[in-house]
Amino acid sequence: MKKIVINIWIAIFTFGALFAIAQEKSKKLVYVLNIKKEITKATWRQTDQAFNEADSLDADLFLIHMNTYGGTVADADLVRTRILESKIPVYVFIDNNAASAGALISIACDSIYMRSGGSIGAATVVNQTGAAMPDKYQSYMRSTMRSTAEAHGKDTLITANDTIYKWRRNPLIAEAMVDQRVYIEGISDTGKVLTFTPSEAIANGYCEGLAENIPEVLQKVGVKEYTIVEYEPSWIEKIIGFLVHPMVSGLLIMGIIGGIYFEMQTPGIGFALGIAILAAVAYFAPLYLEGLAANWEILVFVIGVILVVVEIFVIPGFGISGVLGILFIFTSLVLSLINNVNFDFENVKVDGVGVAVTTVIFGIFGGFVISIYLGNRMFTANSGMFKNMALKTVQNVSDGFVSVETSLFDLKGKEGIAQTVLRPGGKVLIEGDVYDAIAENGFIEKGEKIHVNKVESAQLYVEIIE
Repeated sequence: MKKIVINIWIAIFTFGALFAIAQEKSKKLVYVLNIKKEITKATWRQTDQAFNEADSLDADLFLIHMNTYGGTVADADLVRTRILESKIPVYVFIDNNAASAGALISIACDSIYMRSGGSIGAATVVNQTGAAMPDKYQSYMRSTMRSTAEAHGKDTLITANDTIYKWRRNPLIAEAMVDQRVYIEGISDTGKVLTFTPSEAIANGYCEGLAENIPEVLQKVGVKEYTIVEYEPSWIEKIIGFLVHPMVSGLLIMGIIGGIYFEMQTPGIGFALGIAILAAVAYFAPLYLEGLAANWEILVFVIGVILVVVEIFVIPGFGISGVLGILFIFTSLVLSLINNVNFDFENVKVDGVGVAVTTVIFGIFGGFVISIYLGNRMFTANSGMFKNMALKTVQNVSDGFVSVETSLFDLKGKEGIAQTVLRPGGKVLIEGDVYDAIAENGFIEKGEKIHVNKVESAQLYVEIIE
């Protein structure tokens, strides 16, 4: 009887475990990516990371939670391509806005769901002032929008004796979202860029249904049991986002300028130079990844630093090399903060330039001020934090310390022979040793007998013995 009870409990436990496993397996894994900011290079990097993670988790469904007014076409095109190539079904929930580049990304998804009051469209390519870009840009966007709509294929409709093929998403509608010249009867008038409300999008095949939140989207898709995994930016992405903040950029500029200043005050490859290099890498690397700092802008910065170093150590003074160096450094730091293409500033906002210039000016000024302050506080011989690194000993002349070799003074009044011609400088031989000397009379032939008249600043002054 005891064995029967044990067997029953084992059977119940086994059945329960198998049932739990079956229930868990029946749950769909939904991977969620939020696109709720301007579409930039960061959006593309994070999208690629999200798809890779979803693939590794063997996700059943990929859901984009979108609310964006758009962004850069190049980065949106990369996201679009990644979506079209995905083996996992991709859905998008438009939580209010999918404008411009956001519309392109949404159209690439397998299914579109919208919140009531939302909108999709207005994909004309504009610059950062809101003005339409030249037609060559619009032509590319028109083609990209059309091909994205066409990628979803056609539905076959059989009525009576006719077979009709209908685009699932009409490419002409996608083009009308870019070009106001496109006319579609009953849908789009010429002179107006097309933007759909949710009901209009549903009526024209650009939305599968209304939803107020992600659970409603999943319910309409037919997913009842599910587990959601939401994309979390990696620590590298978080660091990049932190470093590109204008305030942090200003602090890094202070580190660059302060490090260079300290290194020039104490020549040699040391701690200050390391700080400057580290600050420069932390300044330019995230901006480069964000597509702001180009290769040539970084090169201009390096050239500027080299010119300043040359001005200080090779050709002392303050001439053209120093001025150009400072100009190059300032220009490279400013240009790396704004979204210009080479020297094309058509897409650059005026306020963006103002922020960049202000950030760099305050960074450079603050770098100089802080370096001077810290130099006085940290390296003061008596009270500085690094006082043990400063020279404290004073070598007084009264204690026997002099700045020249004292043995030269013993040569005053001695006689010798001109080892070379003195014009007026040359060499003389005195008591078997050769010394540098200057002829006081301006010229002495080789072999002439000489007399040391005086010794000043470690230099012998001689004249011919008559």
